[in-house]
Amino acid sequence: MSRTARQRLGLGVSAVLLVTAALPGPAHAEATADYSITVDPSATGPEIGKTMYGVFFEDINRAADGGLYAELVQNRSFEYSTDDNEAYTPLTAWTVSGTAQVVNDAGRLADRNRNYLLLGAGSSVTNAGYNTGIAVQDGKKYDFSVWARAEAGSTLTVTLQDAGGTLAAARRITVGKGGWVRYKAGFTAGRTSTTGRLTVAAGAATAVDMVSLFPRDTYRHEPNGLREDLAEKVAALHPGFVRFPGGCLVNTGSMQDYSESSGWQRKRSYQWKDTVGPVEQRATNSNFWGYNQSYGLGYYEYFRFAEDIGAMPLPVVPALVTGCGQNRAVDDDALLKRHIQDTLDLIEFANGPVTSEWGEVRARMGHPKPFHLTHIEVGNEENLPEEFFARFRQFRAAVDARYPFMTVISNAGPDDSGPTFDAAWQLNRDARVDMVDEHYYNSPQWFLRNNDRYDSYDRSGPKVFLGEYASQGNTFGNGLAEAAYMTGLERNADVVRLASYAPLFANEDYVQWRPNLVWFDNHASWGSADYEVQKLFMSNVGDRVVPSTATGTPGAGGPITGAVGLSTWATSAAYDDVRVTAADGTTLLDDDFSGGASRWTHTGTGSWSVRDGRYVQTDDAAQNTMVQAGDPSWHDYDLHVKATKESGEEGFLVAFGVKDTGSYYWWNIGGWNNSRSAVEQAVDGGKSTLISGPGSVETGRTYDIGVKVRGRQVTLTLDGREWGSFTDRPAEPFRQVVTRDAKTGELIVKVVNARPQAARTAIDLGGADVASRAKVTTLAAAPDAVNTERSTAVAPETSTFTGVSGRFTYTFPANSVTFLRIRQR
Repeated sequence: MSRTARQRLGLGVSAVLLVTAALPGPAHAEATADYSITVDPSATGPEIGKTMYGVFFEDINRAADGGLYAELVQNRSFEYSTDDNEAYTPLTAWTVSGTAQVVNDAGRLADRNRNYLLLGAGSSVTNAGYNTGIAVQDGKKYDFSVWARAEAGSTLTVTLQDAGGTLAAARRITVGKGGWVRYKAGFTAGRTSTTGRLTVAAGAATAVDMVSLFPRDTYRHEPNGLREDLAEKVAALHPGFVRFPGGCLVNTGSMQDYSESSGWQRKRSYQWKDTVGPVEQRATNSNFWGYNQSYGLGYYEYFRFAEDIGAMPLPVVPALVTGCGQNRAVDDDALLKRHIQDTLDLIEFANGPVTSEWGEVRARMGHPKPFHLTHIEVGNEENLPEEFFARFRQFRAAVDARYPFMTVISNAGPDDSGPTFDAAWQLNRDARVDMVDEHYYNSPQWFLRNNDRYDSYDRSGPKVFLGEYASQGNTFGNGLAEAAYMTGLERNADVVRLASYAPLFANEDYVQWRPNLVWFDNHASWGSADYEVQKLFMSNVGDRVVPSTATGTPGAGGPITGAVGLSTWATSAAYDDVRVTAADGTTLLDDDFSGGASRWTHTGTGSWSVRDGRYVQTDDAAQNTMVQAGDPSWHDYDLHVKATKESGEEGFLVAFGVKDTGSYYWWNIGGWNNSRSAVEQAVDGGKSTLISGPGSVETGRTYDIGVKVRGRQVTLTLDGREWGSFTDRPAEPFRQVVTRDAKTGELIVKVVNARPQAARTAIDLGGADVASRAKVTTLAAAPDAVNTERSTAVAPETSTFTGVSGRFTYTFPANSVTFLRIRQR
């Protein structure tokens, strides 16, 4: 995920007209259909692989520690640091009673576990856990462990309680004289609480480390296991693959290891060798998203989890080009060679025999059999395509030489289009890369408009891995837009081989990114509306596309309409000579501001005034300072304006098609810190990019800006020369795809109706001999419906439809995703 994408996510969520939808009853054959779907069962469409849809796990939003990793104690080894977060200390999440000192010396438990706690006689420490505290359930068992040493021996008293009193009977542990020893105890909760506290008290001076409390009931009952409800939600998706560990964790920070020779660098990229072996010996790291990651959940646990849920593991390794706002190529040939060797060693760790060096490490950890790794990705969202690809070639050559069966995946940067995207794709095509990872986070309207994105991709070129995507929100309206887009992914399954929504998890009290697939706190979890969409598609993929066509929504392709506007972003600018003329030459607006600015309405931030016959916005710190003029019904017009930057970071924002404060188009000239220009469309506050290119604005220079709107075609000129043009495709709310499930012999008709009205649809199965009954699964809800801990507003409903024949009519509810499974005879 890119930092620029993260900034875009804060711009808002598209809202859709609220309509409550009922599940469909049998439709009357004589009803006039609003839509038609025609299926050609005799034609052969693309094959859909079993790994088509998967999940992407990144440690963001406390997804690992405090999340999927079942450990209940926060900062269990006293490793928190200001490197992780400015507010952190080695005693964050701990409260001391008496005397306690965090020590970093040669007496430590393990070389890469640098700190431990020296607890004074008669003193104690209490851990606050995550969220509101340590959550326990009445009657459930919990396993406590601690590493301790005491020169003269000691006793530790361990208690679990909340403000209401004892949660479980206290345990006494006798610590013998001498070196470090791991001690264990068990608790059985006497009642349920979400605000528990774990206290360890020492009878004599005692060194302690790795203070741990795990629920006995972890997923598959692993002792260093995963939180059961979160793991089960992933398993319920039946994902074809699990991509991990990043994301920005892979391509940010130092590429050095965690060792004395590197100065124990904490802000490092995620490197797999840091995360395997006994947990008390694993490294710690500063997480890019602003907290500490313990690596208790490491590569071995990822591989085990993927195996347990029947998913293909898909690890991502650093390419030594940083991204996510850092954007620096690491120029160190020896370090590059080390990372390439680490990648080869990772494949050996996953697949090698127990007689190999890293296969033996895997076996010692408890898994003698190989994990059957077949895909590996190098890098993530690199903004320096030339520098990235020079390094990628070396990774790929080394992997191909040793493991020719491996698919080595490249990427196309952090956006869906633009100069970086184009340059990266050209490099990948020229080098005949197997697969390219694309990432984008856009508005729901972008997803509704771009269903045909992959229709025109080169069928003989690299395949696409859509490794990260989401629309900007977690409402059912977002899920509808994503579902509509997924029909296009399946239709192009010969190009798009893998796809994963991102991110996977978010702890509601530690959020760095929205939206997310699964939300949780310390005791509960719930799938978003988007989760229900993903689950429906993953559970009903089919194995081959059956070609089909559908009619579109009448009127969806009307012209771009709206008023005009001027704005700035962290810039002071002056505008003059604004002229809008209709296609027939009629003047709609002509304003040189000699008589003031009475025709303009200020709808944004900033400070506007008329000075020396120009309309000037003077606050160079304000963002989105929009003023607008004209009629929202205007269409097919030419806009001309003169603009001069006076100070600030960026350039000009000239708007057209302005409907209201949240819905408009604007040409952002010299945006992104005066490095790039683009046309963005905002719908109810959520923005998506329609066309972009490099560009900057000079302070003090006057520019002549032109925007020509004809229907949905827009042409842009700068100082009389064409800068670019585009056709804005309308958002199509009715989408479908048909697949065949060879195992069950069923046709799966998948229909997304994102309209606020039901869609009566004539379905022609092209002469297929089918049973009269169809199994129906429907998601239908108000577009602004969201799932929460206490309310599941978006959930699948199953039913049976008995009116199926070679030609039949079905009414799809308003705002719905419907799957009809029809058995072929």
